Amino acid sequence: MRASTLAKTAAGVAATAVSGSVATDPSSAWYRSLRKPPFQPPSAVFPVVWTALYADIALSGAAALDGLEERVQEAERRRYLRAFTANLALNAAWSWLFWRSRKPWIAAAECALLAASSADLVRRTGRASRAAGTALAPYALWCTFATVLTAAIARRNPRA
Repeated sequence: MRASTLAKTAAGVAATAVSGSVATDPSSAWYRSLRKPPFQPPSAVFPVVWTALYADIALSGAAALDGLEERVQEAERRRYLRAFTANLALNAAWSWLFWRSRKPWIAAAECALLAASSADLVRRTGRASRAAGTALAPYALWCTFATVLTAAIARRNPRA
């Protein structure tokens, strides 16, 4: 994996993480007032999981992009880069919809799009590099879990 490719994917992932962090406020009175499902992880779990997943996204994305370039699959590389960028935009958008807009149902719908995008990114990554695709699979699983969790919060708080 080339350092220049990793620097680019890491920069995109870092921008996503910063955007999401700016919008997120688990100590807000609004969030504390929400009824949460019994499978809600403790708040301390989220930054740990997301840090690991963001590192995974940057590394797996770089491996896929370099693999596609090495095989001279430029059109597929461009499609991969568009899918990667769209996924990061969806990732950042969830925090703004849930935390700032306080629209759990809209955030749940958007999160379902993120989960689908993440599964597609795993598939695309796996085609470029089987190892990188396997490494990225937990991201799609976590986004699916986040969709279920967000929908459960929305269901328990119809007026939120």
